[in-house]
Amino acid sequence: MPTILASPLVFALAAVAEIAGCFAVWSVVRLGRPVVWLIPGLAALALFAWLLTLAEASAAGRAYATYGGIYIAASLAWLWLVEGQRPDRWDVTGAAICLVGAAVILLGPRD
Repeated sequence: MPTILASPLVFALAAVAEIAGCFAVWSVVRLGRPVVWLIPGLAALALFAWLLTLAEASAAGRAYATYGGIYIAASLAWLWLVEGQRPDRWDVTGAAICLVGAAVILLGPRD
């Protein structure tokens, strides 16, 4: 799979894994869910970290910076699909700005 397609897919999968893992911790601490929720949550966080190593980037920091924009958009999708709260125009505008920034970092010419 070409890099231009593979990296965004890796970042999207990593975002789902990170958000699911963090949501498991949130659910235990803030929503009173059973502590056993931490087991799949920690597994999801480990998967997230591993997935980021698969991203095509010349340096870890660049991969993390690009991922940040995708994470923001994925978080708002989670807000809507899992938590049932529709993002407002400011959420969508902010996410669009972040995705443009992520694209500039990922696709920008390198020396």
